[in-house]
Amino acid sequence: MQAAIRPVGEHLREWRQRRRLSQLDLALEAEISTKHLSFVETGRATPSRDMVLHLAERLDVPLRERNLLLLSAGYAPVFSERSLEDPALGAARKAVGLVLAGHEPYPALAIDRYWTLINANKAVAPLLAGVDASLLQPPVNVLRLSLHPDGLAPRIVNLHEWRAHLLERLRHQIDVTADAILVDLLAELRGLPAPQARAGVKPDKAADYAGIAIPFRLATDAGVMSFFSTTTVFGTPVDVTLSELALESFFPADAETAERLRAAQMG
Repeated sequence: MQAAIRPVGEHLREWRQRRRLSQLDLALEAEISTKHLSFVETGRATPSRDMVLHLAERLDVPLRERNLLLLSAGYAPVFSERSLEDPALGAARKAVGLVLAGHEPYPALAIDRYWTLINANKAVAPLLAGVDASLLQPPVNVLRLSLHPDGLAPRIVNLHEWRAHLLERLRHQIDVTADAILVDLLAELRGLPAPQARAGVKPDKAADYAGIAIPFRLATDAGVMSFFSTTTVFGTPVDVTLSELALESFFPADAETAERLRAAQMG
């Protein structure tokens, strides 16, 4: 709310700079004059509600921050923010559950903006064997769970590679959202030690994913399981909560992993 007190022009200028756009670039994108944009950013002109939303759209500002821009300009927020437990989001909860269950026997989970675990299918729990109970107490942060020395980190065979991949994703998310909580989370994760993978586990030959995926290789009692993952988001949400919801789906990267997962489901 303190940020909302700042003039809307300052917020817009920061988002423009964050997107590495000049005033001319944004003016052309928004089909307005550079002079008018300059006046808006310096506070010499007050943008209309529609203009605030128009510029936010061109700057790809997240819905949560669009509400903040509106407040800064003296307008009421237009994007609702409801808990996933809200009856109005019952259809969304059902859809998420169906997607997660339909992905079995492969693991999949739903997370929010802060990487908090919202839901997971039945294939996830067996992979968490040996994780310290404190890391599984709600709210569960899946990045902390992955990289903490009491979490999955000691069993991730390619920990250095996977850790760099997760931290880069988080850095990119910070670039997009400018969220201070995510900045703190990144600092916390970077401060965690990076223990070696479990002794006696030899990495497989590196797979060629043509640069489109980083494998996640986890040592389990059944052997090393290798995955690649995809991220799914809602296409055109008008609710802040849904806009920040993501589904992480893991697919077997080799035949052995697929067979082990199918056997675990049948067992």
